[in-house]
Amino acid sequence: MYHVSVDNQVPYYFYTNMQDNTTMRGPAVQVGFGGFGRAAEPGWDRGMGGCESGFTYADPTDPNIVWATCYGDEVTRWDAKTKLARSVSPWLHTLDSPPNDTKYRCHWTAPLAIDPFDHNTVYYGCQVIFKTTNGGQSWSVISPDLSTRDPKYLVPSGGIVGDNLGQFYGEVVFAIAPSTVQNNLVWAGTNDGKVWFTKDGKQWNDVTRNVGMKPWGTITSIQPSFFDAGTAYISVDYHLMDDRDPFLYKTTDFGQTWTKISGGLPSHQLSYVRVIAEDPNCKGLLFAGTGNGLYYSLDGGGHWTNLQNGLPHSPVSWAVVQKQFHDLVISTYGRGIYILDDITPLEQMAKGVGSDTSVSLFTPRQTVRILGGGRAYVNFQLKNPPKGPVQAAILDADGKVIRELRNVPSRPGLNRAQWDLHYDPPRLVALRTTPPENPHIMEEPRFRGQDSRPITHWGAAQAEVGPVAPPGKYTMRLTVDGESYTQPLEIVRDPSSHGSDADLQAQAKLQLRIRDDINSASDMINQLEWMRKQLDDVQKMLRADRSKTELLKSVQEMDQKMQSVEYKLVSKALTTSDDKYFIAAYKVYFNLIWLNGEVGTGAGDVAGGADYGPTDTALSLTDMIEKDLAAAKGEYRALIDKDVPAFNRTLAASGVTPLSANN
Repeated sequence: MYHVSVDNQVPYYFYTNMQDNTTMRGPAVQVGFGGFGRAAEPGWDRGMGGCESGFTYADPTDPNIVWATCYGDEVTRWDAKTKLARSVSPWLHTLDSPPNDTKYRCHWTAPLAIDPFDHNTVYYGCQVIFKTTNGGQSWSVISPDLSTRDPKYLVPSGGIVGDNLGQFYGEVVFAIAPSTVQNNLVWAGTNDGKVWFTKDGKQWNDVTRNVGMKPWGTITSIQPSFFDAGTAYISVDYHLMDDRDPFLYKTTDFGQTWTKISGGLPSHQLSYVRVIAEDPNCKGLLFAGTGNGLYYSLDGGGHWTNLQNGLPHSPVSWAVVQKQFHDLVISTYGRGIYILDDITPLEQMAKGVGSDTSVSLFTPRQTVRILGGGRAYVNFQLKNPPKGPVQAAILDADGKVIRELRNVPSRPGLNRAQWDLHYDPPRLVALRTTPPENPHIMEEPRFRGQDSRPITHWGAAQAEVGPVAPPGKYTMRLTVDGESYTQPLEIVRDPSSHGSDADLQAQAKLQLRIRDDINSASDMINQLEWMRKQLDDVQKMLRADRSKTELLKSVQEMDQKMQSVEYKLVSKALTTSDDKYFIAAYKVYFNLIWLNGEVGTGAGDVAGGADYGPTDTALSLTDMIEKDLAAAKGEYRALIDKDVPAFNRTLAASGVTPLSANN
């Protein structure tokens, strides 16, 4: 994998060229929950023009248009609407051509760049730089030959296998980088150690000598600063010259003077730098990809820290920060694409946050409500090991806890807890009694050693979740050794959402109502199951004592009364915990479970509706089920408040332990 870029969609897509697998793009987060007949994750687009080498970029104003390059002087423009790519190369296809026998030498990874001030302006590099302003219909050459033009290097590379794809072409432009700060400012670098810039697209300035670097290095990347027009960073790779040390340089005066900033990077066999990238949200926060790792600097290259946690050691070929999401996206050679979600803690550390406090809870990024892929992070830093468990929670606008986060890390240094944007899920039924149809059910491997079992049903588990939080204001709270720290959290609607903020808030309100109804039904069923399990134990004891026949009959009658109430709340067929064999209509509990899927994020072959306002049917069904719930609740209260106390007195008078409540 050679290169990765990102677009400006929400959620965003990343674009890459992959060895032997053409150009591809895929979503940065999973979108949607999936279900029967739907993919769990959206598919990738493949073969979007270009090929395995080169660069791939989406038009910044229209991600349906994708530009890509390939070896042999190939440039394409792909349209997602038609899934067709158009060849718009500026010159002949030069596959198989020796570098000294073609007018334009175009490398295996010929660079491409879209002008940030005009998306119709696209640059492409061979030994000169081409420019188009009309979608590749025509091109003009806007630079001289930017290489050293040394004839002894303009020959085939030789070796056992000849180079027919431009992989070892010398004397070519290897990096093109337009400034995002100053219009018409474009930087360029070659693979024979030349660095140039133009301020008008006509006059090119050679600043190579000012850098102070050895000759014949490959300018692998150029990063114009997002904050100052005169500032730029370059990475230079000498490993083909048998020097594998890191080389990074910075200028703040349009290349008149340069400072080497790679002194803090380790020097070893694979230290050569492939890419340098700046965070567009934070001046001075830099990332460097080397031959076997990734590093960051909080101070413009003064100091470097390894960022390897979770990332395998491999060549990091490209890095880019997606501005809106504050995500770091990198490509590696041979190990895939990686995304470090939410680097706002590094951005805030670069600005001095957390440098003098024992506990730092970082300000969270604005969180987009993306179904299936939205998440918010509780990012915090600990100077010392805490004395007890660290706790994290999410509060709504009224200060009510809506989600306690579990397994919060607590090591010294940076830590992160994740919230999937869901409220607490409903409490579920825990069956304790043995169904007559399967007297050995608790001996099965799936339940062995447990004192209860769930109701299992194909597809239903996806509906047993809490609502996705609607757009609005929230608070994240961190508690360390009794001290609490808070930060405001804002959730915003996905721009592609079909519902308005008011729709999503109404849907969440309805789902919370359904969740609370599920809790009410579950609590009653679980209480009945708890007491009925005790009745089972009493019956086993009384069957061994013939003098207790009347009491046994009384126990059996009480069990029937409890079953009568319980099976108004849940169908008896479901208590067998059989995934697929059911021949009975649902009762209150499972009607609510499936309605939770309909209103929420789906389940089984139910699509869900969490991205819309509630339907009239959903509202009327909730009213209808709640009437059944209220009726069952009346019978339950009469049983618990009147029948059970009287029954317990009978048990106590007979020397049998009364039934206890489930606490």
